[in-house]
Amino acid sequence: MDLSMTDLERDIIREILNIGLARAADSFAIIAQERVLLEVPNIDLLMSDDILRRVQDYQQNHVVIQSDIRGDFNGTTLMFFSGQHVQRLSRVCLRLASGESIDLNELQESLLLEISNIITGALVTQLANILKANIYGAPPTAPGDNLMKTIQGLLPEQQMQPLIFSVITQFSDKDNSVELPLMLFFDRATFVKILDIIRSYDFLGAKMA
Repeated sequence: MDLSMTDLERDIIREILNIGLARAADSFAIIAQERVLLEVPNIDLLMSDDILRRVQDYQQNHVVIQSDIRGDFNGTTLMFFSGQHVQRLSRVCLRLASGESIDLNELQESLLLEISNIITGALVTQLANILKANIYGAPPTAPGDNLMKTIQGLLPEQQMQPLIFSVITQFSDKDNSVELPLMLFFDRATFVKILDIIRSYDFLGAKMA
């Protein structure tokens, strides 16, 4: 069965995500002690191979941290930290001078895991409140070289797979702006659940008969 949604449903999902990501961006701004500007999320329905290509592109020059979403929904968030993020966060949070390398020591990896935990937690809490769902974020992991195997295990072969893709942009460090990509996707069953929830409400949020 092909999944489809109307323009209005797409706009509603985008706004729900925007609210959740705004809370996540606020949490990150507090940690990083810098301004964070949020890009309006894109919503795409993509084939599994397209998702894998996007992840591979980011993995080449980013540290990837994975957090799974469990409960009523089944999903995953991937945060991609560049060398500039690692350098900035090491200086602010660890008082540690470092270069723009994505080769992490134990302290740096623990820091990124905790940041991902906080940001994913903020996002999941907002989604749970808005969609009235019982969901929570599992402890984050740094999958490293096992990332592609992990992603392939989450995606069905040769099947249209819902992907909700967003980017938190313009992490400001004085005069510089660095993108902090955040990828969020749900499995097919979860996406159907979300659409069913949205379709049971009108666009003003009142319960439909």
